[in-house]
Amino acid sequence: MEEITEGMKNVSVTGGDVQKKNRIQVSNTKKPIFFYVNLAKRYMQQHNEVELSGLGMAISTVVSISEILKNDGLALEKKITTSTVDVRDDSRGRPITKAKIEIVLGKSDKFDEIIAAAAAAAKDQQVGGEEQS
Repeated sequence: MEEITEGMKNVSVTGGDVQKKNRIQVSNTKKPIFFYVNLAKRYMQQHNEVELSGLGMAISTVVSISEILKNDGLALEKKITTSTVDVRDDSRGRPITKAKIEIVLGKSDKFDEIIAAAAAAAKDQQVGGEEQS
């Protein structure tokens, strides 16, 4: 019995699907697309990468967010994963298979420069707007 107890001290148990701090689960109905774009920028500032995830009809929104960030020079595509998941539909009482996409984006080399330039431009615009009032 003592051997089992000693062996169990070295075992660590983690949940199967732990919520990552840098994951954004995108919905195509709840928030506007630029909410997710700005959130992804903030997550990349904090964690150097962001994982965008979407089911079903939200897949096109996930791809659009990714393309906006890449075209603006802010992100580099690291990994794309597609799969299917069974989602329980309460109204029908049976599982429904839905498509899922996960896109991992990392900071581009110029990310910090672009963000700093955008912040400076916003500050200049704010100061200019106050002078005109």
